[in-house]
Amino acid sequence: MNTQKLRLLFGLVFITLSVFAEKALGAPFYENKLLKIVVGSEPGGGYDRMARLVAKHLPKHIPGKPRIIVEDMGAASGMVHANYMYHIAKPDGLTIGAINRGIVYGQLLKAEGVKFDIMKFSWIGSTAVEAYVFCLRADLPYKTFDDLLKAKEPIPVSGTSPGSADYQFATLLREFLGVKIKIAIYPSGTEGFLAMERKEVDGRGSSYSSFKRYIESGMARPLVRGRISEPEIENLPVDEDLTTNPLAKTIMAMRSAPDGIGRPYLAPPNVPPERMNILREAFANLSRDSEFVEDCKKVTMRAKFTPADECLKVMSYLFNQPESVLKEFNRYIKF
Repeated sequence: MNTQKLRLLFGLVFITLSVFAEKALGAPFYENKLLKIVVGSEPGGGYDRMARLVAKHLPKHIPGKPRIIVEDMGAASGMVHANYMYHIAKPDGLTIGAINRGIVYGQLLKAEGVKFDIMKFSWIGSTAVEAYVFCLRADLPYKTFDDLLKAKEPIPVSGTSPGSADYQFATLLREFLGVKIKIAIYPSGTEGFLAMERKEVDGRGSSYSSFKRYIESGMARPLVRGRISEPEIENLPVDEDLTTNPLAKTIMAMRSAPDGIGRPYLAPPNVPPERMNILREAFANLSRDSEFVEDCKKVTMRAKFTPADECLKVMSYLFNQPESVLKEFNRYIKF
C-alpha cells in the first residue's frame, strides 16, 4: 500500500474514532442513571412531600433526564441522615440529601454524635422558605397573642423532641415572652397535629405550610410567628419584636435563621464541580417550572429557590456568633 493510501486510511480511522469519542463525551452524565434523594425525616412530613415533588419534576431539568427515587432516613433529629450524607453516600452526584434545616444546631451546640461539617457539604440550595407559626385550636378563647399571655394555667402543646423546631419555638415563647406552656412529647409532627385534632393538646408550633390547611379549615388559629413570613401571616406579631431584651432578640433570630432556607438540598463533600453545576442549575430552573410551582401549592408549599451561597451565609451567621451568645443559646435550644 502506497503512502497516499495509508494516509487516507489513517485519516478515515481518525475521523471514525473522533465521531465515536464525540458521541461518548457528548452523552449527558445523567443519561440512564438513577438519582436518589435521601430525606432526613419520616415519611409524610414536609421534607418528604417536597422531595417527592422534586423527584417528579426535576428530571426534565437535568440533561439526560435520570430516574429519581426518594428514600426516607428519619432518626435522631436528622443526625443519622447528616452523618450518612457526609461519610457513606458516594460523592458521584447520584445521591443528594433533603437535610433537616435545624441540623446545623447539632454542630453549633457540639451535640454528641455529630460527625459532619455542615460547611463542607456540596450545597445545592433550598426549594422553599418555611415561615414558622404558633397556633392554638380555634375553639379556645384565645384570639390574640395578648389573650395567650393572660392564660392562668399552662397551655398543653405538642413537641417532637427537645431538638425539634416545634419544641424550640414553644420553649422560647415560654422563657422569653412569658407564655404559660406545657410541652407534651409526640413521636412525630403528624402525631402532634392528630393530638390537636383529638384535643389532647391545645396547640403547637410548626411551619406555616404544615398548618395552612388547619388554619383554612377553621380548626387552628395562628397567634405569633418567627421572622420569616408568608403573605397570609404578615400581620401576625413576630416573636423577637415582642421583647426588649437584646439577648432574647438574638436567640429568637438565630432560631428563625434556618427557616429562610426551609427545604435545603445538598450532596456529599467533594462531588465533581461539573456535576454540582448541573444540579444547581436544575434546581434553579425547577423553581421557575409552573407545573412544579402548582404542585407545591396543592400541598400548601410555596416554591422559592435559594442558591447554595445564600444557604451558606445563613450557616455562617450562626457560627459567627460570639461565644457568650452561643453559651446562652445552648441553655434554651437543645439538640
